[in-house]
Amino acid sequence: MEVFLGEWLNLLLRWTHLVVGIGWIGTSFYFMALDYTLSKRERMNPGVLGTAWQLHGGGFYHVEKYTVAPPQLPLGLHWFRFEAYLTWVTGFGLMIVQYYMHASAYLIDPAVMALQPWQAIAISLGSIGAGYAIYETICRSRIGENTPMLALCVFALIVLSSLLYTKIFSGRGAFVHVGALTGTIMAVNVFAIIIPNQKKMVAQLLRGETPDARYGAIGKQRSTHNNYLTLPVILMMVSPHYPFLFSHSHAWLIVALILISGALIRHYLNRVDAGDDWSSFGWAAPIAAIALLAAIFFTAPRARDLGTGAVSDAEALTITQKHCVTCHAAKPTHESFQDAPKDITLETIADLRKYAKLIFVQTVQSNAMPLGNQTGMTEDERAKLGRWIATQK
Repeated sequence: MEVFLGEWLNLLLRWTHLVVGIGWIGTSFYFMALDYTLSKRERMNPGVLGTAWQLHGGGFYHVEKYTVAPPQLPLGLHWFRFEAYLTWVTGFGLMIVQYYMHASAYLIDPAVMALQPWQAIAISLGSIGAGYAIYETICRSRIGENTPMLALCVFALIVLSSLLYTKIFSGRGAFVHVGALTGTIMAVNVFAIIIPNQKKMVAQLLRGETPDARYGAIGKQRSTHNNYLTLPVILMMVSPHYPFLFSHSHAWLIVALILISGALIRHYLNRVDAGDDWSSFGWAAPIAAIALLAAIFFTAPRARDLGTGAVSDAEALTITQKHCVTCHAAKPTHESFQDAPKDITLETIADLRKYAKLIFVQTVQSNAMPLGNQTGMTEDERAKLGRWIATQK
């Protein structure tokens, strides 16, 4: 029953995470597109930077954006913040339920670094906090005034973090931590910078003062960071479902290529929304495509030396009984599962033949399985299993 309730908690957190995340991302994309479509017109209210006419849901909308703020605080001011907060809170809840409560299976790989669960959790929390502190320091330094240099430093911070994570956690744990660090940067940007700056401007209006444009400029900078990081972080968060991304020695390079391609795709779409001349931003599309093709190349399965010698059905079954059936059984004995993952059981030779291709991809071509290699499966055992699979029709 405990495992069953844990699965429901995982599902509900994941569902909520998706819903509020869609709201946050949708709001980000909308307001970035709105900013880019603003135009100056002959008749605008005093202090208005630009206006936009929009059509949606059978109605017309007329939107104005002020250079800094209107002369007086309007009634019914709508804030957009709780989507970001709840996305981070539910994401951290998933981290606890999936990775902290089952650290030995999902977060730790003894072949990478032999850690106790509490040590892995402490490193997780400390590294995410330290990563944001470094990001904030960079943004507040003189580098923050130079957009290209700032972008390069943030890129280097995330890639370096991914390299360190691959030296500490399992491949799955490393990739999800890159997403968690990036998502934390984005959420704290909203919580600690964007919203507080907006509150300062509102307070100045209430006091009858002219709001300081600097607060708006800083908030816009962080909002733009979030916009460009959105596509990469989404892929990082779904990466646990695709072991080919991280089950190799150069996973950090895949992170770098995902950052490049995702940010450039976002840049391309932003400039399309702005109505810029294609010649000024068209370069982004082919470079993003090249980065994606490079990621595909580096994640492509490589032929491995499986050795020689016949492997009997009994030997293959002995290997899977030792390393696979704790999870992949009609009644799993692993503490994290009540039912076999994906309903795949590997208890008989017939089962092994049925799922031979999946076993080869997950266990022979990569080290994605067993989870966290908790059972200590050796390279020789993987090679033997590969030789047995190669003889099956």
